[in-house]
Amino acid sequence: MSTIKLPELNTRYPITPAQCAAFRENGHILTPGVLDAEEMMIYREVINTAARQFNTEKRDLEERDTYGKAFLQVMNLWEVDEAVKQYTLAKRMGGIAADLLGVENVRIYHDQALFKEPYGGPTPWHQDQYYWPLDTANTVTMWMPLVDIDVDMGMLTFATGSHKKGVVFDYEISDESEQEYESYVKGNNFPIARSATMKAGDATWHYGNTIHSAPGNKSGVMREVMTVIYMADGANVADPKNTWQVNDRERWLMNTPVGEPAASAINPLVL
Repeated sequence: MSTIKLPELNTRYPITPAQCAAFRENGHILTPGVLDAEEMMIYREVINTAARQFNTEKRDLEERDTYGKAFLQVMNLWEVDEAVKQYTLAKRMGGIAADLLGVENVRIYHDQALFKEPYGGPTPWHQDQYYWPLDTANTVTMWMPLVDIDVDMGMLTFATGSHKKGVVFDYEISDESEQEYESYVKGNNFPIARSATMKAGDATWHYGNTIHSAPGNKSGVMREVMTVIYMADGANVADPKNTWQVNDRERWLMNTPVGEPAASAINPLVL
């Protein structure tokens, strides 16, 4: 990769008022063509190389629990790889996040490569915000496939409007969460939404409180996805409510004291 100039990804991607309104009403939105084919080709190699290098999951698929079968997960690659850093801190994606959240600037919470292996299991219904010790729900996750995908590869699936209810269960991603959320989603008649296909370089965006899931990968092809979690600048660290949030405050917020701005050295401003 050293001979290839990395695209800077600093040009803004236009988001309309109608898109912002739809995102805030539905809790999710798809933005096509955030990266073009050439940009995606280069950054796919960058992210794949880093993910292979820093992946610590060595167990066979059948040896893992539901969470482990859902995807290979490698977090905060931007901290350890300068090329991935250029992707994660890109103003293009950060600008979309800020526009959707209605703020002037956003900070990085963390990035996450999520690779669903061939014949990997489903991702149960869950809410991301359950894991985050933040005093705001003005957070958004970008989910970008690095390859063209369809439903059979594990398309992200949303319970439309579910973000308006806040955090509804004290559950991590598990079989239990799947059962309880499935009942909750049906009981509240949330419309279920997912794309039939996404191109590499398209992206979906969802609030931290939007209930979402993904089916298993029925194909023989790796579903390669890169995610970046953004929080509105000005968020403070909240008192952790579970063990995951205790760990998140330590790792992703560098033990920033409760009540202080969520603005550690690994939570940089993007714009």
